[in-house]
Amino acid sequence: MTGPRIAVFAFSDVGHACLGHLLEKGENVVSCYTYSEPPGASGWPPSVAELARSRGVPFRTDVDWGKAAEVFQARALSPDLIFSFYYRDILPPAVLGIPRLGAWNVHGSLLPKYRGRAPVNWAVLEGATETGATLHAMTPEVDSGDIVDAEKVEIGPDETAFEVQRKVVGAAVRVLERQLENLKAGRAPRRPQDPGQAFSRGRRRPEDGEIEWNQPVQAVHNLVRAVTHPYPGAFTDAFGGKTYLWKSRVPGLAAHDSFPGRVHVERGRLYVCCGDDRFLEILALQREGKSEVSAEEWIQSP
Repeated sequence: MTGPRIAVFAFSDVGHACLGHLLEKGENVVSCYTYSEPPGASGWPPSVAELARSRGVPFRTDVDWGKAAEVFQARALSPDLIFSFYYRDILPPAVLGIPRLGAWNVHGSLLPKYRGRAPVNWAVLEGATETGATLHAMTPEVDSGDIVDAEKVEIGPDETAFEVQRKVVGAAVRVLERQLENLKAGRAPRRPQDPGQAFSRGRRRPEDGEIEWNQPVQAVHNLVRAVTHPYPGAFTDAFGGKTYLWKSRVPGLAAHDSFPGRVHVERGRLYVCCGDDRFLEILALQREGKSEVSAEEWIQSP
């Protein structure tokens, strides 16, 4: 196989799609670094390791980049290009400096906004109306290198993080496709990020999904759609015991003479009062240890 030697560091749906694109284009991918599948993996995100295996690409999983031997082995591959697609570890400068044509990352936001982990979930949680995918140079500082290309996607008012993430996957492949030949030729356009517009968000944990009903209705709705399937979910004890809320909507109804967290059933619909005296309508929910049900099923249950 001819062409620049490419080492890919990839994980999750963006990693799977971008590696798949390189392989479909017949690029000279000499190695792939990724992560082992967790026990009981459900098939999402798709397995980068399985894709590499099926296409005969040598791959490594769960590499400790604090070990000098790992850096030495990466250098021995003599890659001309490094691509990182949703790889979770921070690559050390000794690795970033290996390829003569540079190291490049695809990030799931419109940088410099939403640097760091879970950028799509954070964008939905904070009520953003757009996000996207950005191809940028890798530096020791996470997600801060010069931008090569970016593509915007819109976030609808009721779209879940998973629905937006699927759009971001498509945008990621398109920016890679647009710039691949430029990157291989060493002539990719570059523009620095504006540090005044930059901000980062931290890693999200399952316990961060607890609903605070004293928040405005839109904030609660945003949390539900930011962490619904396949993510851990938003939860509350307002229904008696830990209950996950998987789908909601903002009906525009005032909740006079009520209080935050009060459950209200009216005309076959299920509502909870929020901190701005407005109702959030619940469409799908699940008591811990039981099956998910629709609001109608929950209302009709004994």
